[in-house]
Amino acid sequence: MAKPDSSNENPSAAQTNHKPDKGPLALLIGTRKGAFILRGGKNRKRWKLSEPIFLGQMIHHMVQDPRERQTILMGCRTGHLGPTVFRSNDFGASWTEAQTPPAFPKAPEGEKGRVVDHVFWLTPGHASEPGVWWAGSSPQGLFRSEDGGATWEGISGFNDHPMRDEWVGGMGDGTPDGPKMHSILIDPRDPNHMYLGMSMGGVFESTDRGADWKPLNKGCVADFLPIPDPEYGHDPHCVRLHPLMPDRLYQQNHCGIYRMERDEAVWVRIGDNMPKEVGDIGFPMVLHPRDPDTVWVFPMDGTAVWPRTSPDGKPAVYVTHTAGKKWKRLDKGLPGKHAWLTVQRQSMTADSHKPVGIYFGTTNGEVWGSTNEGKHWECLARHLPHVYAVEVAEQLK
Repeated sequence: MAKPDSSNENPSAAQTNHKPDKGPLALLIGTRKGAFILRGGKNRKRWKLSEPIFLGQMIHHMVQDPRERQTILMGCRTGHLGPTVFRSNDFGASWTEAQTPPAFPKAPEGEKGRVVDHVFWLTPGHASEPGVWWAGSSPQGLFRSEDGGATWEGISGFNDHPMRDEWVGGMGDGTPDGPKMHSILIDPRDPNHMYLGMSMGGVFESTDRGADWKPLNKGCVADFLPIPDPEYGHDPHCVRLHPLMPDRLYQQNHCGIYRMERDEAVWVRIGDNMPKEVGDIGFPMVLHPRDPDTVWVFPMDGTAVWPRTSPDGKPAVYVTHTAGKKWKRLDKGLPGKHAWLTVQRQSMTADSHKPVGIYFGTTNGEVWGSTNEGKHWECLARHLPHVYAVEVAEQLK
């Protein structure tokens, strides 16, 4: 394995500043029927919901550019425009569609080619590359913009890789709403060093800015495959890299919760330390912005029939402060029973205030938040459409 080139260290203030934020923040909420912005001010006590944005359209992800904090990009599937990306330069007041949205090349006449169904994931580029964004699609495709999201080009190193089809399988091998590329991660020390996750496919790594990719799945279970220890074909739901410890990765997988120390190159199932009656199956995972040992997850019922709702109808967030050695239940303020909540992989996030705020959205249209690191929860918004994504946007002071 080629080690990341750390000689190109050029982290920006945005990626190395681990001081708590004190300014106003907002939650960018993508839903099955439009987007919303939930503003929480500086103290995070009074929340105000915006009018719907693109009401009726599917918003899979909405992300702020942390390099200048004014721009927001939105992955959207509209009835007339199909899969596309919108950009706002004024924090959501107005939106402009990409001139060239992410798309696979058109197949020659008479041949069947790949077609982007929706843009599922957006990641701002490295701090040293203003205007660069990355996008992951369904079916699995990798795209890059160098002009702030106005035009997009496919990354041939992945999209045309001779192993690509074998890595990802067919369309029927993905999640029920389509196979997806997600969790596009940039090493803050080196823009050439990247990771990505795919459902289906697994976790992959590139050390040459996406020109080539290699599987990174050793140690991770894929008990739905006939091969005991496959090199690829896994189902990571959410992969995280800590900016202060970039050689540590965490993963919420279809088959459990994992951590990898990159030098060891083996996933370790830290979900084995969760309570057995709860298990370690879920979709989202959130890291503490200043403590690489602290991680929050939202476990869901992972029994054979895959309900994917809060175990026994009693929702709770679990936190570890020991990199997965011990977990603690956090449910104060959440419904005590009869609450069958589902939280999807982009629908849980953290701010960088002190104490850290944790937020999650549910498929029944609720947004919950805690401004004391999960010690107490309150419902911040109700009666929204099915929530696909929740991301924090730290506004300028």
